[in-house]
Amino acid sequence: MTRLRADLLLLTAALIWGTAFVAQKVGNGMIGPILFVAGRFTLSALLLIPLAWREARTASVPLTRRDWMLAGTIGAVLCALAALQQIGLTITSVTNAGFITSLYIAFVPFIGWLIVRAAIRPLVLGGVAVSLLGAWLLAGQGQSGGLSFGDILVLISAIITSLHIVLVSLFLKTVHRPFFLSFMQYSVTALLAGVIGFSVETTDWRLAQGALPTILYAGLLSGGVGFTLQIVAQRYTPATEAALIMSLESVFAAIAAAILLGERLSLTAGIGCGLVLLGVVMVEIVPIVPRRGPATGGGDKLPPLGTVPLD
Repeated sequence: MTRLRADLLLLTAALIWGTAFVAQKVGNGMIGPILFVAGRFTLSALLLIPLAWREARTASVPLTRRDWMLAGTIGAVLCALAALQQIGLTITSVTNAGFITSLYIAFVPFIGWLIVRAAIRPLVLGGVAVSLLGAWLLAGQGQSGGLSFGDILVLISAIITSLHIVLVSLFLKTVHRPFFLSFMQYSVTALLAGVIGFSVETTDWRLAQGALPTILYAGLLSGGVGFTLQIVAQRYTPATEAALIMSLESVFAAIAAAILLGERLSLTAGIGCGLVLLGVVMVEIVPIVPRRGPATGGGDKLPPLGTVPLD
């Protein structure tokens, strides 16, 4: 596969993930948000079964108890961030959710520092500051008085997403079983969300049938096809370039929301979107910017993007 074809596959994956925000938003009007999470990740897990099974057959090293426990923990973290994002989408717009979610890229260096003491370069701090300023403008701080409750939930989800990325990176550094991890985390998420959803949400199942197309889109295309495209393409595309392409997910979310849901941005919010994207790009180009002076080694412990897509 050529690098251009790989980039096109990643672009397609970003398009799928971005438009999945619309599916999530529409689905919320027909079924409870936590049950929506349970449904989409159940489908994603089922789709990953043959890939995980094939991977297991060719694996040379068996999984340890620690591997299973870490994979289960990653699944619980995925459930928390997916549920918060889905609940947030019942309140905030698709555009806001898409760009605020992309902030996870900016938060990854800080979570990496907390867990593995990976050094944070000054350029990253600048990118984070730009992204946060953009989120502040996007949420209408200067007009309506601050972040909505939905924006806050999505922001918390983005922070948890960065934790998810670091944990996945740590897992894959020692266990080269990406399809096992994907199947495991999808299964744990589906199980936890199902138990919680059936316990706390009341659903009109006649109305819920209308959510099936959106669950299929989010579960099969976003969680299954999008992830597979990423796994295949990232073998032929540098990590930083791949992350930059995949960060276009937020742009596709905004475009899809404008076309399908009629969402519109004020000038201030539009500037905020641009700043969020700029900050994300600044964080992602740091690995290709030469260091001055002796390298500390800490900043390269984690890849710029080491997780499966969530949206």
